[in-house]
Amino acid sequence: MSEKSETKSAAIAAAVIMLFVASSYFFMPPLLGWLSDISVWLAYIVAALFVLAFFGIFWVRSKFQKKRDEKNQSQ
Repeated sequence: MSEKSETKSAAIAAAVIMLFVASSYFFMPPLLGWLSDISVWLAYIVAALFVLAFFGIFWVRSKFQKKRDEKNQSQ
């Protein structure tokens, strides 16, 4: 993979991640308000899952990149 395509791939990934995070946090307050009517603990769990998902995206992406880099080095 050329450096230009790697840069383009990273930019696309960053844009997708930012779009996901922005849209998630835009809809989060009404969702948590609705869930807290059912159960406060359910709202806490969903909020924690949102935060963990943010870091999970980067963890999965790093694993994918590491595997891709190892494959490219072995060729």
